[in-house]
Amino acid sequence: MTISTPTAPTAAPTVVADKRIYLPQLWPYRLIGNILLLVLLGFASAGMVIAKNNLVTQKLNSLSDYFYGFTSYFGFTVDDILVYGRHKTALEEIHNIVNTRRGDNILRLDIRQMKNDLEQLPWVKSATVSRSYLPNLLKINLQERHVRSLWQINNAFYPIDTDGAVIHADFIPSHPVLLIVGRGAPEHLNKLLAVIESDKDIYPRIKVANFISDRRWNLILDDVENGITVKLPAKNMDKAWKKLLKLNKTQGLLKRKLTIIDLRFANKVLVKLRNAPNEEHLTLGNEYESNI
Repeated sequence: MTISTPTAPTAAPTVVADKRIYLPQLWPYRLIGNILLLVLLGFASAGMVIAKNNLVTQKLNSLSDYFYGFTSYFGFTVDDILVYGRHKTALEEIHNIVNTRRGDNILRLDIRQMKNDLEQLPWVKSATVSRSYLPNLLKINLQERHVRSLWQINNAFYPIDTDGAVIHADFIPSHPVLLIVGRGAPEHLNKLLAVIESDKDIYPRIKVANFISDRRWNLILDDVENGITVKLPAKNMDKAWKKLLKLNKTQGLLKRKLTIIDLRFANKVLVKLRNAPNEEHLTLGNEYESNI
């Protein structure tokens, strides 16, 4: 006969006379939590001390100096610096950015930072910087900006590149350059050139392109003061320009002694003769184009 010991009943919360219930004590869990918190605080404090004293950085710098000294001893030094594509950028500006001499460790050069700094120069559109070995060369290839026009604004002149961007640098043109005038002219220049640049007879005669009221262009041909002013419309500029080309080809319009050719109207062309009074204009409608 097996005698089994009766299982003691589970202790229940004690209810006292004031009807409050006393739950089991939680101090062991709180103790563990406090210990973990102290450990985390210790790691944080150690990290702050290391960062403050720069111990890790000093160690890394020491190893880095040892590495570069070791590689320099075995010949990884700059033999020469080659610069390609430089026409307008001053060598002094490049030298100040590269800041490298023959004998410097070629592996230590930060070529990415050099590239970024070179592309901040006013004449540099893009740059590539690379290393080559045997011989150890630092190669710099520049793509410089090309001047497409000269912008006059507030009695100052600025070269404008092929993207319509202002080049903040001194510029003395060595050949005739289109002069553009007016606020907003650089941003709208390429749209104008796309229309007028293809004609090799009239385009070279354009001396000034004046952007009027931030919406349309006046072109001055032959002479800035006494030339022919061609007034282009704000809309359908290409159609107006083709009309001018046709009139010039069939009737020699630009060979006449004119001061103004107004192309702003869809169905007529207004022209002003050089010796005519200021208020006198000739109206050339479509039906009169063959009799110009």
